[in-house]
Amino acid sequence: MQYLTQDIIFPNPNEATEDGLLAIGGDLSVERLLLAYNGGVFPWFSEGDPILWWSPDPRFVLFPEKLKVSKSMKQVLRNKDYTVTVNKNFRAVITECSKAKRDGQPGTWITNDMIEAYIKLHDLGYAKSVEVWLEDELIGGLYGIDLSNGVFCGESMFAKKTNASKIAFITFIQNTDYKLIDCQVYTNHLESLGAEEISRDIFLQFLTT
Repeated sequence: MQYLTQDIIFPNPNEATEDGLLAIGGDLSVERLLLAYNGGVFPWFSEGDPILWWSPDPRFVLFPEKLKVSKSMKQVLRNKDYTVTVNKNFRAVITECSKAKRDGQPGTWITNDMIEAYIKLHDLGYAKSVEVWLEDELIGGLYGIDLSNGVFCGESMFAKKTNASKIAFITFIQNTDYKLIDCQVYTNHLESLGAEEISRDIFLQFLTT
């Protein structure tokens, strides 16, 4: 684990600690964030803490062809009581994600600085949002980083109505041609949708091919 300077570089991901912490410090500039994601690294820290950079091993990912859709979700998707859009309101999605309560987490890692940094990435075409609408109400969505190598790095989801985040996730994957969805770290929710763990070395290979 290293302390970063003004130089926009990262140590080798294999130098991360056992829990995946690779580096501390630096900034959330567009250049540093793009270097991080293309190298298998992402920021994750709480308000008031220094920026922490992670590259966990194993990595939690979803291969789109292994997406699992339950019978009950297939019925929800068939009902079409909602509308799904892409990049219609990125700021609203990331803001709602920052407000979402998570089990075992007292606050959010999506700080105001993070919100503004990712909006810059979105404005430059590197970050993408998916929105789920019930009439004119935003009821769910997700956002992440769209890498040019066919990998989408999912960052966060939110739902104000039952299944809204699943609708966003499933619809997005079924209508894209990514080779891999990076889910970063294990969650029961994403495992139920088909996500699995792979080694960090294998994940890094996907970023370079």
